[in-house]
Amino acid sequence: MAKSIDKLIINSPHEEPKQHWFYERENRDFYIKEGRRPAGYVMATPNSKVFDDPGIFVEIDTVNQIRPRVKAWREAGYPGVTGITKRLLDHWQDPEERKDRRFFFCQLEAIETIIWLSEAPAADKVGIDIKGDGGEIERWCSKMATGSGKTIIMAMIIAWNFLNKVTNPTDARFSKYALVVAPGLTVKSRLQVLYPTNENNYYEEFNIVPASLMDKLRLGKIAIHNWHTLAWDTQDKIDTKIEKGY
Repeated sequence: MAKSIDKLIINSPHEEPKQHWFYERENRDFYIKEGRRPAGYVMATPNSKVFDDPGIFVEIDTVNQIRPRVKAWREAGYPGVTGITKRLLDHWQDPEERKDRRFFFCQLEAIETIIWLSEAPAADKVGIDIKGDGGEIERWCSKMATGSGKTIIMAMIIAWNFLNKVTNPTDARFSKYALVVAPGLTVKSRLQVLYPTNENNYYEEFNIVPASLMDKLRLGKIAIHNWHTLAWDTQDKIDTKIEKGY
């Protein structure tokens, strides 16, 4: 047991975590626990008034159900995926292609999970219920830490969609159009690397797309906008719609 952590990093960024720091809230102690930390978040203890409330850890059940299924699917060789998807997955993990720039485990797992949701056999996803908001657009979120390479994941998602759609135009699971919404002008400028025609594009910079497929990738269309250009309704208009039951 320890009151503080003397060595924060205890796993390789290129492998699935094998252990994690566990916080025992009753004794306010840390210790290393074998296995991966469950996905979850800490919320305040109800009615607590102490300044150092350790909180309550709440697991995210859906994520914890999906993780082992994606792992089993990975170990089985990604059954159910298209030829293009398999080629990309192999390319992203090929030791010969990744000598200088290996992707982090969290990056590979993020794109694998999105692909799994789209392409894995239906039997693999029985019991997985991702709640929507009732709209026509299906919303998936890949939550990653600052500095873990989210822009690379965006490039992977775009490449996976574009290359599959150009190769199989009738496959409705994919699109050759992508809208990227930035939270600010600074971020928008940094996201220009998502354009395949950009001199410093990530597809070539990080070897995300094999050179022989770059021409196909460029057949897709990308639009990158700052959020304020989407012409959101004012709060007054939103309130009026709510009052009218729209």
